Formats: sequence, structure tokens, C-alpha cells
Amino acid sequence: MSRVCELSGKGPMTGNNVSHAKNRTRRRFLPNLNEVTLQSEALGRAFKLRIAASALRTVDHRGGLDAFLAKAKDEELSVKALKIKKEIAKVQAPA
Repeated sequence: MSRVCELSGKGPMTGNNVSHAKNRTRRRFLPNLNEVTLQSEALGRAFKLRIAASALRTVDHRGGLDAFLAKAKDEELSVKALKIKKEIAKVQAPA
């Protein structure tokens, strides 16, 4: 399972561990991923996604999964999230 957020595209970053003696060794900074279930108002069902805690706060701030996906860039979204975005757009198009 890859360590990439399905909504924001946030993945591992690299950097250094720096000791008191200024010795540097390479390390990885992993995103804070959580398995959450988000509800879509337009589709009336829930989706299980593996997203970063920062992305979860953004989803809450924007007013839910539907609003978040409407503003999200397609390049950042996973295949699963893109499929959800297209389903929501299809349902909201005639309305």
C-alpha cells in the first residue's frame, strides 16, 4: 500500500537526521495517513479513503467531500477519488 494521500496527493518527503555533533543521515518524513469514511451528500453513500490528517481538516473546512472534490485538481487525486468526483459531477449536472 503506497503512502500517498488519496485526496491531496501528499507523499513521503526526504530530509536529514541531524545529531548534536551535526552528523547528517538521510531519513523520510511520512504523511499522517488515516483510514476514514467520508459521506457524499450528492450520492447518498459513504466512501472509505486513506487520507492525510491535513486533508481531512480541509474537507471539513470546505463543507464536505462533494465541495472538496469540486475544487480539487485532478492531478492530485487518486484513481478512486477521480471516479467519485466524476460520479458526483454526473449527478449534479442535470440539477
